[in-house]
Amino acid sequence: MPFIKTKTIIKRLILEKELIINSTPTEVEIALVEEKRLTELHTQKTNSKFTVGDIFLGKIKKLIPGLNAAFVDIGYDKDAFLHYTDLGPKLRSLVKYTNGATSGSMQTHKLDNFKFEPEIIKTGKIDQVLDKHQPILVQILKEPISTKGPRLSCEMTIPGRYTVLTPFSNVVAVSKKVSNPEERSRLLRLVESIRPKNFGVIVRTAAEGKGTAELHEEMAMLQEKWELIYKQLNKAKPPKKLLSELDKTSSILRDLMTDNFSKIVVNDKDMQFSIKNYLSTLEPDMVKNVQFYSSSKPIFESFGISKQIKSSFGKTATMSSGAYLVIEQTEAMHVIDVNSGQRVGSHSNQENNAFAVNMESAKEIARQLRLRDIGGIIMIDFIDVKKQENKRSIHQYMKDCMKNDRAQHTILPLSKFGLMAITRQRVRPAITMDTTETCPSCNGDGKISTPSILLTEKIEREMNLIYNQSPSRKLELTVHPYVLAYLKKGLKSIQVEWFMKYKKWIKLKSNSNYSFLEYHFFDENNDEIRL
Repeated sequence: MPFIKTKTIIKRLILEKELIINSTPTEVEIALVEEKRLTELHTQKTNSKFTVGDIFLGKIKKLIPGLNAAFVDIGYDKDAFLHYTDLGPKLRSLVKYTNGATSGSMQTHKLDNFKFEPEIIKTGKIDQVLDKHQPILVQILKEPISTKGPRLSCEMTIPGRYTVLTPFSNVVAVSKKVSNPEERSRLLRLVESIRPKNFGVIVRTAAEGKGTAELHEEMAMLQEKWELIYKQLNKAKPPKKLLSELDKTSSILRDLMTDNFSKIVVNDKDMQFSIKNYLSTLEPDMVKNVQFYSSSKPIFESFGISKQIKSSFGKTATMSSGAYLVIEQTEAMHVIDVNSGQRVGSHSNQENNAFAVNMESAKEIARQLRLRDIGGIIMIDFIDVKKQENKRSIHQYMKDCMKNDRAQHTILPLSKFGLMAITRQRVRPAITMDTTETCPSCNGDGKISTPSILLTEKIEREMNLIYNQSPSRKLELTVHPYVLAYLKKGLKSIQVEWFMKYKKWIKLKSNSNYSFLEYHFFDENNDEIRL
């Protein structure tokens, strides 16, 4: 009996992940689903000029001492932005290496006998260390956001599955997520023994438990990439791309792939083949989980992704209990308001009800931040709670919910006004989608083929609340005639699906006086049920 119980607990701790990939001639859409809930959505244009992580030989276009920054030409229509703080202390060594590799005086890509130049100071000025028209080795740090060009860094990183190689450094660091002190010490010793001279290494969380052979093999692969940069630099004229980061699909696989990634479904044969090839070196056991989707029905629709996109990207995000979030963007920050809505509280007092709503909202907010890729400053207005232990619990739970978020973030405790401030790394523009529809009853053109997905979801949500309060109650739903036809359409209609789900027949009636999206519930006495 204890064995079964332990097995159940372990099963609950394993987070089931799926990757659904929709490939079209113009773009690739990647949906990460955790426990059947859409958690991340990534889009990449197939003709994209660059991605975060690409390394270029650029040329200084303009120095701006007032900003302590430079604008760099990397071949993009807008000049990229390079701030002094992103130059890194080893800038002079990087410039020396770049000049040597470009001119041909540097005979090898290895840094064994390379003599480091003095470090630049943290409080220096951009025009003291860089010159106009100077060629410089740079890496894309952030994608263009709004009217800004890409942001650059001169601190090179070459990432792998288990480690990240950092040239012109001798520092070995282990991810903070590797919490076991013995494992941290083991990894430090192991990596120190295999790292190339004058290269630093950052050990990623995925390296936990891995042996010398796996890490050594990856280290050799990362050195090959550095050698490729060296060869590309020979006689190169800026701007020139020297090393391209993996496409978004492969980079997500590299960063997210764990033993509990249950399946990867893709609707393109060529992409399926390339993913299998990539996984054969990364995680051979996962190759069998790559599936090809061949149905004529759109892949996102078949897996319920389209429905979740519709319901998740509006101004309002509703939770299963009836509580909801209002998410708005201003010029300076994102603001999230927590509302209890039509939630029926099971607790006897307002403090406990407010605490329950806040805890549920914290989990949904963590999902929304990842899903919309919201960065910068986020202010959350939680429902007021009086007890300090409740405030501490909400703060701790929010940190727990955001543990799987790969973007760097800081979460501050609740203020005395019930506000929580979060800063989250902004790498690419936040995802925004228009989820509004034209209503045919108010200046629309009447060309809506089916009622909104959101309407049927809303009806079903209220139906759940009614049956939770009174399981034996008989229901009658009155809707617009057009919606009635939609709910009764087909052999396995929505009305039949409701019968299978609730084991009760919901009587449907129409009223032509209703607006298109209007509906009302009535009981057996023909009295309206108001929530």
